Amino acid sequence: MSDSLSDLQRKLSSAGELKSVVRTMKAIAAASITRYERAVEALALYDQTVQRGLYVALREQSGWPDQPARPRQAAILFGSDQGLVGQFNEDLQRHALAQLAAGAPADIWVVGERLRDRMEDEGIVLAGHFSVPGSIPAITGLVARLLAVIEPWQHAEPGAAVTVFHHRPRTGELYAPHSTRLWPTDEVWRQRLLAQRWPGHRVPQVFGEPARVLGGLIREYLFVSLYRVCAESQASEHASRLAAMQRADRNIDELLHQFRQEWNRQRQAGIDEELFDVLAGFEAIHGSGTRGEVT
Repeated sequence: MSDSLSDLQRKLSSAGELKSVVRTMKAIAAASITRYERAVEALALYDQTVQRGLYVALREQSGWPDQPARPRQAAILFGSDQGLVGQFNEDLQRHALAQLAAGAPADIWVVGERLRDRMEDEGIVLAGHFSVPGSIPAITGLVARLLAVIEPWQHAEPGAAVTVFHHRPRTGELYAPHSTRLWPTDEVWRQRLLAQRWPGHRVPQVFGEPARVLGGLIREYLFVSLYRVCAESQASEHASRLAAMQRADRNIDELLHQFRQEWNRQRQAGIDEELFDVLAGFEAIHGSGTRGEVT
């Protein structure tokens, strides 16, 4: 009986320690979601500045390259390096492969070791992979490396399609898989940009070579787009981890309740057994003394 109670005590202690770890991870995930959401919000003003610069530069662009009917494809998938994120990587993989299957064969780059492992398990040969940035400042370095991948596509074959797949936070849900045609931008994108109204009375002019200025602004547009995608993916990952930790917290509470009930039951059984032993001993002594007096 004592060994069983000791085992239950150890289980209670271990479950309590695990619950403390889970609560810490919940707090970290919740704080991380807020930081990455704020990073996306902080990007809005710079994004607006780049959009206005493109508006000015495109007004002086006489035409836009025609897009091939079936362009080459490149895809960048944003997953996770760490686990405890539920179906985060599985959902993105399923969404991306379903879309890519409808087009030309694609070269695929993956961000995140967990997603990379899943893709390779499916027999998919990757063009390369990157680690998920561990902090907001590290996103800039990842974006620079991704641009180094994208830019050769821009120059080697005009019209080569680069699509980014990632999870985007959604109100009322944890996240939803999303795809963004990063490059090339099409005539629809150009016309939508030119349809904006300039906030001032006079539109600025481009100084210098228009094509060079436009190229620099497009690079900044790609930077902003990739930065936003990465931050949204990170916010979604932490939202998924928070949900997983909340489920784990509830499961631990249920286990603790079961362990405590069993511990109380066995402890009460031990107390009852000890009382029965005392009563049996008392009765034995009392009965023996009574018989001696009669004799």
